[in-house]
Amino acid sequence: MSKNLFKQQLADGQQQIGLWAALASPYSAELLATTDFDWLLIDSEHAPNDPPSVLTQLQAVAAYPIQAIVRPPIGDTVLIKQYLDLGVQTLLIPMVDDAEQAKQIVAATRYPPQGVRGVGAGLARASRWNQVNNYLDDCQAEICVIVQVESLQGLQNLNAIAAVDGVDGIFFGPADLSASMGLLGKQNAKQVKDAIKEGIQLVKKMGKAAGVLATDPTVAKEYLAEGALFVAVGVDTTLLVNGAKNLCARFKGETSTQSTSSSAY
Repeated sequence: MSKNLFKQQLADGQQQIGLWAALASPYSAELLATTDFDWLLIDSEHAPNDPPSVLTQLQAVAAYPIQAIVRPPIGDTVLIKQYLDLGVQTLLIPMVDDAEQAKQIVAATRYPPQGVRGVGAGLARASRWNQVNNYLDDCQAEICVIVQVESLQGLQNLNAIAAVDGVDGIFFGPADLSASMGLLGKQNAKQVKDAIKEGIQLVKKMGKAAGVLATDPTVAKEYLAEGALFVAVGVDTTLLVNGAKNLCARFKGETSTQSTSSSAY
């Protein structure tokens, strides 16, 4: 069974820099896997991904040292089971507002009696179709559960969420959090950044890993300096759009080449 290096490095306190993958393509996922990023987030919440398309991307990046993380569209027990069976070892679950949600998510990643994950290892890529010795007993140690806090309610319950056994880390979502604070589209506003920085400090005190998405290099470095252990610093769709616009502008003589939106997506 593959070791979850992402989880191990979080436990060791090592900072890891990641990239968001939203193009829903195994070809682009493999292209990104050849870079030096530590982890790649395959997004199923806002990108047109489903379990079959996630599978092809997992297969595409498997030969490279980059660590794959998958974000389902929701923390649904059935979806979590499907992604785990596909071989996903690290899940980032969006829109977690309280400790009860976090407990249900953790339970969905554990086999009974510790949880409620359905047993179907003979059909699962994760167990190499029942060819991994002791998969049922040992897989839990390699599963990393990250819950995404991205609302004022989530921030209010952050201490209780971080205290849930089995939650390995908390990921702050600036876009939705800024909307929840009445600052839609202003995720780099001081109020939003201050709230996230306070959240990072609380998560650290709870002995858990904190992460965030920050495509502004200055802001990303602020969060890293605050102690965030896993930070996504770019999104493939944005990189492609801005790169194409910059190239076009060089030949058309335009001066404004960057996206005017401060949002990563």
